[in-house]
Amino acid sequence: MEYKDYYKILGVDKNSSNDEIKKAYRKLAKKYHPDLNPDDKGAQEKFKDINEAYEVLGDENKRKKYDTFGNGYNFTNGQNFDPSQYGFEDLGNGYRYTYSTGGGEGFSDFFNMFFGGGDFDIKDLFGGKRTSRQKAYYEPEPQKYETEINITLEEGYNGTTKTVSFRIGNETKSLSVKIPKGILPGKKIKIKGEKAGINGNVYLKVNIILQEKVKLEGLDIYKRVDLFPWDAALGTKIVVDSLGGKIKVAVPSNMEGGKKIRVPRRGYRDMKGNMGDLYIEVNIVNPPNLTEEQKRLYEQLKNVSK
Repeated sequence: MEYKDYYKILGVDKNSSNDEIKKAYRKLAKKYHPDLNPDDKGAQEKFKDINEAYEVLGDENKRKKYDTFGNGYNFTNGQNFDPSQYGFEDLGNGYRYTYSTGGGEGFSDFFNMFFGGGDFDIKDLFGGKRTSRQKAYYEPEPQKYETEINITLEEGYNGTTKTVSFRIGNETKSLSVKIPKGILPGKKIKIKGEKAGINGNVYLKVNIILQEKVKLEGLDIYKRVDLFPWDAALGTKIVVDSLGGKIKVAVPSNMEGGKKIRVPRRGYRDMKGNMGDLYIEVNIVNPPNLTEEQKRLYEQLKNVSK
């Protein structure tokens, strides 16, 4: 029988940690996976060896038994040996050892000689949990479909339900999507496609459409407010729409264009409940149509200012 060096198969040394072994396994399993090498028999055999190596080295008990045997006899990969000389009972169609456990569908005679088999779940490649009895099969990752949805700042702040439509092949699919409170622009919402009879998952990128004169930076909202010159000079009180409702803001006298007034905790919020601030940016404008009285007063102001 041929001795299999599982450490060499995974490209790790005998002192490698469990995390290092798992990382090496994932890299190799993805490289040699049958789905990526459908016509390559060599890659498929390599894939089987990789799975078998990880089934042993990724399991603390199996690794200990394997190391005990390998260290005791200093075998190298591919070396032939007679199992009956090392405590294994020849059953005619295989070998058995006193501590054999489990069942070994899909693995080599070398593996079955030690462990009587042992089932392996390829889902472990994607971070799934292993159970005591697993089957050697591959469950592919679900198909991914990506699309986008536009919402207003208010809808993102309060949360909402929207209907999104997108095409898959020649079909148009529609889904009702719950937008959580505090979703940030650019974030993606994962939707299980089975809700719309889709074989896969839908990833919905959220875009927040802002009104004119409004900016969102992080959780802070910047809103430009127009003031007439006399209100900026003398000071005034204005009513501003915020996401939490209308608020009254005092504008101090001698306010200059471009200056900002901060209103704490009146900005946007995230999904954890953190609140940003509202910044009111002053923009000084003239009335679109000056009356004769206003023009006269401006002339007086101009003369006084000289």
